[in-house]
Amino acid sequence: MKKIACLGIGAWGYCLASLLSTKNDHEVACWTTNPDLANHLNNQGKHPLFPTHTPTRKISFTTDLSQALKDAHMIVESVTSAGIRPVFEQVRALGLPNCPIVSTSKGIEQDSGRILPEVIIEVLGENYRPLVGLLSGPSFAEEVIIDLPASVVASGYSLEVIQAICDTFMTPNFRVYPNTDILGVAFGGALKNIMAIACGICEGLGLGNSSKAALMTRGLHEIRKLAVACGCKPETIYGLTGMGDLCLTCGSTLSRNFRFGIYLAQGLTISEAQQKIGMVVEGAYTCLSALQLGQHHQTDLPITQAVYRIMYEQLHPKEAVRYLMQRTIKEEHL
Repeated sequence: MKKIACLGIGAWGYCLASLLSTKNDHEVACWTTNPDLANHLNNQGKHPLFPTHTPTRKISFTTDLSQALKDAHMIVESVTSAGIRPVFEQVRALGLPNCPIVSTSKGIEQDSGRILPEVIIEVLGENYRPLVGLLSGPSFAEEVIIDLPASVVASGYSLEVIQAICDTFMTPNFRVYPNTDILGVAFGGALKNIMAIACGICEGLGLGNSSKAALMTRGLHEIRKLAVACGCKPETIYGLTGMGDLCLTCGSTLSRNFRFGIYLAQGLTISEAQQKIGMVVEGAYTCLSALQLGQHHQTDLPITQAVYRIMYEQLHPKEAVRYLMQRTIKEEHL
């Protein structure tokens, strides 16, 4: 029996734990800082976000991190971008099993500009690099948890860990492709959230489908510019974790970043929109990280800049649209 420790049981963390529990050779132990949630899940067997879903096999839930990690064959992280560092500082203090560590969160750390796997490595030590991997791609928890087909990407710093992720997560309806460009996989998954906010603003203003199509296309170009400047392979951005995830999150209200943009267009503040969604909106965090990286690499990011100004400088969304539409025309280049 292979024990998997899942850190974080929000919507995506719980969804992955449920998916992993469908495989007969997996024992799944989940950790949360919320004792009420852990007790509810252990007693009721249903997550408040998925009240009609019952896992096919039992999953254990605990607030004791050492208990979750004990004898683990793989660690799967599904906490927030801002929470990665403090969580793995706790992991380091407890001592770590010699096993693969899979990041499933999508973001870039503010100020440092590090992708989340690099944050984990910085906290745990360089000797853990070969054990760190990443799972990312176009996948809504609400769909994956009811076994609708989805395709994602596994990446890492070693071929062994990439293969281990593929083998562990693959199911008949959850297809996992290997990709060695972990930087590109991480950047695609993180930066598309900013574009989803922009498309949500577009939706909230009632600007139509043509404007959203333009935003997605130019947004993909903007993601590619920054990602390549940071050392990613451009073809990765055109794959599942770039274009695929962008298509998913920029046009569905299942995307919290898209809904967040709609609320901003309706005049809600960041805190009001976050409160209405009830979950972390990673694009709001990553927006600042992207602008910091853009400045460092002297890369112009007009859509990201517009989203940032709406969120943090009280720029009216209609003014942001005017700013983008009146920019100097250049030859379209991808």
